[in-house]
Amino acid sequence: MVRRALAARSPDEPGRAHGRTRQVRALNDRRTAGPQESCGRNEERTLSNHPVGIHDLSVATGSHVIGLDELAARHGVDPGKYHVGLGQDEMSVLAPDEDIVTLAAAAAQPIVERHGTVGLRTVLFATESGIDQSKAAGVFVHRLLDLPVTARVVELKQACYSGTAALQMAAALVARDPSEKVLVITSDVARYDVGSSAEATQGAAAVAMLVTADPALLEIEPVTGVHTEDVMDFWRPNHRSTALVDGKASVEAYLRAADGAWTDYVARGGAAFDDVAAFAYHQPFTRMATKAHRHLAKAARTRLDRDEVDAQIATSTTYNRRVGNSYTASLYLALAAILDDGSLADGDRIAMVSYGSGAVCEVFSAVLRPGYRDATRAAETRALLDARTPVTDERYLELHRDHDSSAPDRTNPVETSGPFRFVGVEGHKRIYAPASEA
Repeated sequence: MVRRALAARSPDEPGRAHGRTRQVRALNDRRTAGPQESCGRNEERTLSNHPVGIHDLSVATGSHVIGLDELAARHGVDPGKYHVGLGQDEMSVLAPDEDIVTLAAAAAQPIVERHGTVGLRTVLFATESGIDQSKAAGVFVHRLLDLPVTARVVELKQACYSGTAALQMAAALVARDPSEKVLVITSDVARYDVGSSAEATQGAAAVAMLVTADPALLEIEPVTGVHTEDVMDFWRPNHRSTALVDGKASVEAYLRAADGAWTDYVARGGAAFDDVAAFAYHQPFTRMATKAHRHLAKAARTRLDRDEVDAQIATSTTYNRRVGNSYTASLYLALAAILDDGSLADGDRIAMVSYGSGAVCEVFSAVLRPGYRDATRAAETRALLDARTPVTDERYLELHRDHDSSAPDRTNPVETSGPFRFVGVEGHKRIYAPASEA
């Protein structure tokens, strides 16, 4: 069993990160903003000393799934190359009337239904599978979910990292005004050329998170570590619908960036490696998380043995093994798996390692809130994964080919099992609607 230094520590001996948290809150208590005019009224605002974090989290994925044994047979390789070498078993496949917008709306809908929209002022949509060079995909989601006209909507991009940028922006907005709520959505479709070495690491998913003061799931701690460098390990030019990747360079860049971000995190007062109960990593394939975690453990000179180090991330890979890569959503799908498992104790710390090719990496941590298990959606997520329709390799190849269509006008067949549809394109305008209207 992984050692839980947090649980063993005396309340009189807080870790460095908790000490830093109290320092920040004490500073906030002493800083009071003067009267400001806001929305036509004068009000006195104080910087928040409320905990800020993730109040709710919900997952969506494609309607279809293909087992990697199917791809192994076509590629003429041992299935173990995928199951063991990559750490992947299945990958989600989109129906013709699904895309990042329908996935995002499907992920966010349960959150809106549970919590309503009062106080919702911002929607941040993180993706690297953008559908328009100008309009944010989140604006379509805004209409589908009937969100308030007084909510700003923005799209963020930096490979697989931008969901974390959105989460940190959301936390800052809520810390400024604890009455506000921010909806963060990560939604992506990982697509590579048929027959390429990366084909087996495709996938699709969306994760929506509601960021609030006094959250039910996780409190985000204030210390972060970051690392940025210009490297061409993975990219997708505007003229291509599939990405290009230098596999060796990408693995090396990931490890280098994770090491740099972790070093910065610790130097700025972050928690020690042994004070973390579980780690969640971006997972282009789940074995990458194992490789990165062992790398960090060695650099940190942890007291944990190899089995204990591996146990720190084992739970985080369960959903990603079944879904495949989902770019910005991948890290938060790993977090969902940890939360839904429910084996961590209230007050345990989770470290998040967010990597995006090109490359940006950020390490931050979050502490589980009392009673967090009551706010998870474990049954719903597992049912969602189990309900996907298996497709043959032949059908998967058809779906992959048809996805590349850039016709100015087309109507998509009704196939999704989700609540929203990508109806088609009329005069280059994308049309979305509730699936119930089909």
